[in-house]
Amino acid sequence: MADVILTSLMVTGFVAAMMLLIEYVHVLTGGRLETVLARGRPFGYLLAAALGALPGCLGAFTAVSLYSHGLLTIGALVTTMIAASGDEAFVMLALIPDTAVRLIPLLAVIGIAAGVLTDAIAGRRAAALLQCKSLVIHPEESGPLFSPAGAVAQWKDCSPVRGILVAALAGFAAAVAAGRIGPEQWGWVRISLLGVAALALWVAATAPDHFLEEHLWRHVVRKHVPRVFLWTLGALAVSGPLSRLLQVQEGGASPWLLLLLAALIGIIPESGPHLVFVTLYARGAIPFAVLLTSSIVQDGHGMLPLLAHSRRAFLVVKAVNFAVGLAAGAAALLAQR
Repeated sequence: MADVILTSLMVTGFVAAMMLLIEYVHVLTGGRLETVLARGRPFGYLLAAALGALPGCLGAFTAVSLYSHGLLTIGALVTTMIAASGDEAFVMLALIPDTAVRLIPLLAVIGIAAGVLTDAIAGRRAAALLQCKSLVIHPEESGPLFSPAGAVAQWKDCSPVRGILVAALAGFAAAVAAGRIGPEQWGWVRISLLGVAALALWVAATAPDHFLEEHLWRHVVRKHVPRVFLWTLGALAVSGPLSRLLQVQEGGASPWLLLLLAALIGIIPESGPHLVFVTLYARGAIPFAVLLTSSIVQDGHGMLPLLAHSRRAFLVVKAVNFAVGLAAGAAALLAQR
């Protein structure tokens, strides 16, 4: 249970920090971030595919944060989750590097195609899936977000909100640096976690009181953080026993049955259960089609924050990925015969 709590804290801390930084950049650029990622633009799908292709779950968490603010479409989120393989990407690069370097770009291409098609079918109805409205800029934020003199003055009369936020973010950064939260060993994931936490800490220490209270405290902390933590904690607690019940057994099972089982296990929003397909493929026990289906449907922990934002969006993305995974896997299986 301790591992579940620590993982939930890692997911919640990273997502909260990313949401803060997204809002900060949005206000800092006068809303141009939303223009760059305007709905339906090709750049959004390319960014979504690139985030998903990153090994681990941080890219997927970032995509969920962008989607929850209306900066990515539901189709772009589908793109990310199809391209994402979670922590299994690290294992594939270690066990089956030749297959991995071909599979990762293939997942990105399939994800972009599925994302464009999803947006074309969903149309304006996709907007109803968003839990949050688009980012807003208040009249009080017409001035600069940072000035040395202003930052010093704010600390001389430090508000309770600033003190709490700085203490919480500093504690999160310290826990990541010490290996208490997130990876125990130094690597790009740990460095990324620490870098995002440090940037968020800088924002909390220097941004004007109005920005902290409106964007970070009332929106991110009070509205999103409790829900992200509780839904992540609950999903991890349930998915652990569930994944053990669905373990694949070797022994001449039908490839079509394995294909269906890979898609069903892929629905579980957790890194771990899907590793069995990577190891079975590395041993030559299953065809590439089964690995492809598993990789398309599963997304590691990437979808956990979406449960807190919108259960409907979670179900839509998973349903699309399930259908795409079965279709792509079936096509690959038929092509191998």
